[in-house]
Amino acid sequence: MRETVFDLASSQQEIKELTQQTTKNDFWDNPQKAKKVNQKLSFLEKRLSFWNNLKNNIQDLLEISSLIEESSTEVLDLEKEFKILEKKFIKSKIDLYLSGPFDDCNAILEIKSGAGGTEAQDWALMLMRMFLRFAERMNFSTEILEKTSCAEAGIKSALIEISGPFAFGYFQSEKGTHRLVRQSPFNAKNLRQTSFAGVIVTPLLKEKDSSEIKIDEKDLRIDTFRSSGAGGQHVNKTDSAIRITHLPTGIVTTCQNGRSQHQNKEKALQILKARLAEKQREEEEKKAQQIRGEITDAAWGNQIRSYVLHPYKMVKDLRTKWETSHTEAVLDGDLEDFSRQFLEWKVSH
Repeated sequence: MRETVFDLASSQQEIKELTQQTTKNDFWDNPQKAKKVNQKLSFLEKRLSFWNNLKNNIQDLLEISSLIEESSTEVLDLEKEFKILEKKFIKSKIDLYLSGPFDDCNAILEIKSGAGGTEAQDWALMLMRMFLRFAERMNFSTEILEKTSCAEAGIKSALIEISGPFAFGYFQSEKGTHRLVRQSPFNAKNLRQTSFAGVIVTPLLKEKDSSEIKIDEKDLRIDTFRSSGAGGQHVNKTDSAIRITHLPTGIVTTCQNGRSQHQNKEKALQILKARLAEKQREEEEKKAQQIRGEITDAAWGNQIRSYVLHPYKMVKDLRTKWETSHTEAVLDGDLEDFSRQFLEWKVSH
């Protein structure tokens, strides 16, 4: 079992470095980068303050407990204070597990409807809304890079960039196949229907990590097409959307949200580098598993979570066994418990 701890000294050093960046004269020359720096700085300062306060409160209570007698009525008050601190710790200990090499990266979230036509496409749209609401709850910013809507209902696919401190760390629990069981709203008899949608979560590499991934232009096929949109003045009249196919691996990335072909190409290449890095890590992990004699299914085939809305209400994660009957809250983005349980499960496996 691997143990993880919250490194206070490392966080203090990172806060110092980020603060120094904010004092530079050219800090606001790049507003987007400045926003991310301030967002990360605020997150780290709040987190560091919380754990410092928690540590100090525990030390104070321990000192007081050593001064009072066991028979004193003050013992009950101390027990109440300890329980309050314990609840705060349990709620926030997810910080202790966000120590992976890419946990602090932004995330690229890809949703694809499975077999099942309109039912599955509607389920993919429900998942997209759930993830966007979860990001909103976590104060992360989101950008829909690509979305393929369907004529009747739902979406075939969507590509979303999630930006914020430890975005990948929180969203990595969503990678895999999501299963929905409900009464169908698309047929007159309201028959019970099972639908599937797949989710891929990739850390968006930082510049220093991204520079290590080399791509030969000869290995790329770049196609342009017209961006889809809601129409009106925002509809794109030119072929600015980009689709990049990495021929050796077959990995395809697209981006159509940028205002120019150049912006879309840069973002698609950034995502491609992240996917190639992820593929490399998965291959290394697969080799390690073979050495250990372990056999696992491909990640895409893993059913990670079931959402049952009929004949009873239950959302259950099949890896951690964590479950809740509050299905409406979960579909409205209340995923923090599932994320925390996954990180704890991951540490123990």
